[in-house]
Amino acid sequence: MRRVDYRRFLNKSDEKTLPYFGGATVDAEDRRLRVAAPFEPPGWYRFKVEGRNATKLAASDPPDLEALPKVTGWYLDGQLVHDGAVAEPLFLMPAEQPARFAKLAGRRWRSGELLFSEVEFESEVEGQAREALSAGGSLKDVKAVPAPLRAAYAFALVEAASRRTGIRFVPAEVRGQVVKIAEGGADAAVAVLTALEAERILARRAQAELNARHAAAMVRAEVEVQREIRVEALRNRKHQAAEWAAAALEAAGARLEDARDLGNGELEVVFRFMNHRFISIVEAATLRVIDSGICLGHPPRDDLVTLESLPSVIKEAIDTHALVMLRFP
Repeated sequence: MRRVDYRRFLNKSDEKTLPYFGGATVDAEDRRLRVAAPFEPPGWYRFKVEGRNATKLAASDPPDLEALPKVTGWYLDGQLVHDGAVAEPLFLMPAEQPARFAKLAGRRWRSGELLFSEVEFESEVEGQAREALSAGGSLKDVKAVPAPLRAAYAFALVEAASRRTGIRFVPAEVRGQVVKIAEGGADAAVAVLTALEAERILARRAQAELNARHAAAMVRAEVEVQREIRVEALRNRKHQAAEWAAAALEAAGARLEDARDLGNGELEVVFRFMNHRFISIVEAATLRVIDSGICLGHPPRDDLVTLESLPSVIKEAIDTHALVMLRFP
């Protein structure tokens, strides 16, 4: 009987055209691949795929994306505003940027990113929205405005108010008030931002008091066996805490972007969740949250949250329109 040499299958290679967003990995339709050497800029590339490794060959035009889930919305400064007043980053845009409030279609890639697909036909209402925005007016008297376009218009008003007032925001913070803003115009946008900043000032004051108590105490009442194990491990591998943080966030549906050892047993983590970036400070040994970077009540109870549970707390804040950002990465 002839013997089959299975080793000849191990080095089997293939070529795939895939979207690359930067970093050390790229996602194919069925699995995540390691990039041999990260590069710039992001875009569509042809890769040589061997096992779980991918090597860039050359830039490429995008393939047919019609098999991917379609998301339709209206364009605003690199984002697609779609159902539910969700403003989501739109990746791999064409060289010629679409007009503000253009109706676009995106396609959902396997790893979750929303890819630009095509510009769709407009009606008269998009032009009316652009005219209203140039005057800082409202959409109160404009007929048949789709809800996502109304939300995009409200976000645009708040962006303009943010530039004038210097008050920063993310769309999720004002998502619950888009109708009020769109119908109230520029004055309503300023009022919403002012109220948001007042809440931040109150939350930061309370957080500062909590941080002062934390700095004065320095000795934790709760010392767990797991903490001792992790502290010992950190002496040998300083990057271990970042790996734990990445694993904890990935298990909760978030993605770690950066981790920085603060040198006092604390770790600063920057992560992406629900289309937004957050920055938090945690205990390196236990991943217990010291400063979540968002408002968690008055007085703040960041000490009751771990990095594993923080994404679910953020999701609840976004879903209930209660998100207040205290740190901007």
